[in-house]
Amino acid sequence: MPAEKDLHKLLAGMRPELNPGEYVFTVAPDGRIPADARPVATIAEEEGLTLVLPRQDADRAGLVYDYVAGWITLRVHSALDAVGLTAAVAEALTQAAISCNVIAGFHHDHLFVPHDSAARAVAVLEELTDSL
Repeated sequence: MPAEKDLHKLLAGMRPELNPGEYVFTVAPDGRIPADARPVATIAEEEGLTLVLPRQDADRAGLVYDYVAGWITLRVHSALDAVGLTAAVAEALTQAAISCNVIAGFHHDHLFVPHDSAARAVAVLEELTDSL
């Protein structure tokens, strides 16, 4: 199935899904991923290799973090060059005073929101979809 570019279709079909668990952002020591860590995302920056991984993996490896997130996947297959989805999601979450970090995968967009606000964030996104 081809990736969707139409904003109305993207918003109508986002189907936000809260993944179980707690996730953290941390930096890989010496640029190496600890052997028993299973990152869901990595980002290479000048300052080091950022890891987004389950909190339990970070704790087990002794990695430092200060942000615990819930991970929401937008189940719509969004095109990487689609315009407006991130902005619409960010605006809805901003109105609900929920911070959000977005990472785009090849098939889906992934939102990391404060863990204690994750269920409310899903509800906000579902309301956005229902309002169309």
